[in-house]
Amino acid sequence: MLYWWIGNLLLLAVVIPVVLLLLNRVVRPISEIKSYADDILDHGVKLTGTLDCVPVLATTCELTAAARLNVTRYGLALARMLEAKDMGGRDGGGSRSMLRAR
Repeated sequence: MLYWWIGNLLLLAVVIPVVLLLLNRVVRPISEIKSYADDILDHGVKLTGTLDCVPVLATTCELTAAARLNVTRYGLALARMLEAKDMGGRDGGGSRSMLRAR
Protein backbone atom coordinates (compact mmCIF):
# COMPACT_ATOMS: atom_id res chain seq x y z
CA MET A 1 0.00 0.00 0.00
CA LEU A 2 2.90 2.31 0.72
CA TYR A 3 4.31 1.67 -2.73
CA TRP A 4 0.94 2.53 -4.21
CA TRP A 5 1.01 5.99 -2.59
CA ILE A 6 4.62 6.55 -3.64
CA GLY A 7 3.67 5.64 -7.24
CA ASN A 8 0.74 8.06 -7.14
CA LEU A 9 2.91 10.88 -5.82
CA LEU A 10 5.58 10.14 -8.42
CA LEU A 11 2.89 10.20 -11.11
CA LEU A 12 1.57 13.54 -9.92
CA ALA A 13 4.97 15.13 -9.33
CA VAL A 14 6.97 13.93 -12.37
CA VAL A 15 5.01 12.25 -15.15
CA ILE A 16 2.06 14.64 -15.45
CA PRO A 17 4.25 17.81 -15.65
CA VAL A 18 6.47 16.17 -18.28
CA VAL A 19 3.42 15.16 -20.32
CA LEU A 20 2.00 18.69 -20.04
CA LEU A 21 5.34 20.18 -21.10
CA LEU A 22 5.52 17.94 -24.17
CA LEU A 23 1.88 18.63 -24.98
CA ASN A 24 2.56 22.37 -24.79
CA ARG A 25 5.46 21.96 -27.22
CA VAL A 26 3.15 20.25 -29.69
CA VAL A 27 0.06 22.44 -29.27
CA ARG A 28 1.86 25.79 -29.70
CA PRO A 29 3.16 25.07 -33.26
CA ILE A 30 -0.21 23.60 -34.17
CA SER A 31 -1.96 26.84 -33.20
CA GLU A 32 0.61 28.87 -35.20
CA ILE A 33 0.05 26.64 -38.23
CA LYS A 34 -3.70 27.15 -37.89
CA SER A 35 -3.29 30.94 -37.83
CA TYR A 36 -1.03 30.78 -40.90
CA ALA A 37 -3.55 28.57 -42.72
CA ASP A 38 -6.37 30.98 -41.88
CA ASP A 39 -4.25 33.88 -43.15
CA ILE A 40 -3.51 32.03 -46.40
CA LEU A 41 -7.19 31.24 -46.88
CA ASP A 42 -8.18 34.86 -46.29
CA HIS A 43 -5.65 36.22 -48.76
CA GLY A 44 -6.43 33.48 -51.29
CA VAL A 45 -10.11 34.45 -51.28
CA LYS A 46 -9.18 38.11 -51.74
CA LEU A 47 -6.87 37.18 -54.63
CA THR A 48 -9.55 35.22 -56.47
CA GLY A 49 -11.75 38.31 -56.38
CA THR A 50 -9.15 40.21 -58.40
CA LEU A 51 -8.89 37.45 -61.01
CA ASP A 52 -12.45 37.81 -62.29
CA CYS A 53 -11.29 39.95 -65.23
CA VAL A 54 -8.71 37.46 -66.56
CA PRO A 55 -11.04 35.72 -69.08
CA VAL A 56 -11.77 39.10 -70.67
CA LEU A 57 -8.06 39.54 -71.45
CA ALA A 58 -8.32 37.26 -74.49
CA THR A 59 -11.02 39.48 -75.95
CA THR A 60 -8.93 42.55 -75.16
CA CYS A 61 -5.94 41.08 -77.00
CA GLU A 62 -8.08 40.33 -80.07
CA LEU A 63 -9.53 43.84 -80.08
CA THR A 64 -6.14 45.52 -79.74
CA ALA A 65 -4.76 43.37 -82.58
CA ALA A 66 -7.64 44.46 -84.79
CA ALA A 67 -7.10 48.09 -83.80
CA ARG A 68 -3.37 47.84 -84.57
CA LEU A 69 -4.17 46.39 -87.98
CA ASN A 70 -6.62 49.19 -88.73
CA VAL A 71 -4.16 51.86 -87.61
CA THR A 72 -1.47 50.33 -89.82
CA ARG A 73 -3.81 50.31 -92.81
CA TYR A 74 -4.77 53.91 -92.11
CA GLY A 75 -1.13 54.96 -91.84
CA LEU A 76 -0.22 53.24 -95.12
CA ALA A 77 -3.18 54.81 -96.90
CA LEU A 78 -2.21 58.22 -95.54
CA ALA A 79 1.38 57.74 -96.68
CA ARG A 80 0.20 56.76 -100.16
CA MET A 81 -2.01 59.83 -100.37
CA LEU A 82 0.82 62.11 -99.30
CA GLU A 83 3.21 60.54 -101.81
CA ALA A 84 0.59 60.79 -104.53
CA LYS A 85 0.11 64.46 -103.73
CA ASP A 86 3.87 65.13 -103.81
CA MET A 87 4.46 63.17 -107.03
CA GLY A 88 1.27 64.35 -108.75
CA GLY A 89 2.48 67.92 -109.17
CA ARG A 90 5.89 67.01 -110.60
CA ASP A 91 5.39 64.41 -113.31
CA GLY A 92 1.64 64.32 -113.71
CA GLY A 93 0.55 61.07 -112.07
CA GLY A 94 3.62 58.90 -112.02
CA SER A 95 3.07 58.05 -108.38
CA ARG A 96 1.30 54.79 -109.17
CA SER A 97 4.33 53.37 -110.90
CA MET A 98 6.50 54.50 -107.99
CA LEU A 99 4.21 52.82 -105.45
CA ARG A 100 4.16 49.60 -107.45
CA ALA A 101 7.95 49.55 -107.54
CA ARG A 102 8.11 49.50 -103.78
